[in-house]
Amino acid sequence: MSQKTKSVSEKMAELGELVAWFESDEFTIENAMEKFKQAEELAASIENDLKNIKNDINIIKKRFDEE
Repeated sequence: MSQKTKSVSEKMAELGELVAWFESDEFTIENAMEKFKQAEELAASIENDLKNIKNDINIIKKRFDEE
């Protein structure tokens, strides 16, 4: 499933799993950079989604305020 079709909640859960990996027994230095890059991309995607949601809320709020 692409990042675009996942909900913010799903992405947050996935990010939580990635963060937990760093504290797990499965952690290896060889895989750390790849996992870090995945987490970084996922965090950026979540941040973008939240900005879009905030913008949508502001637009809706503005419409109600104008009525």
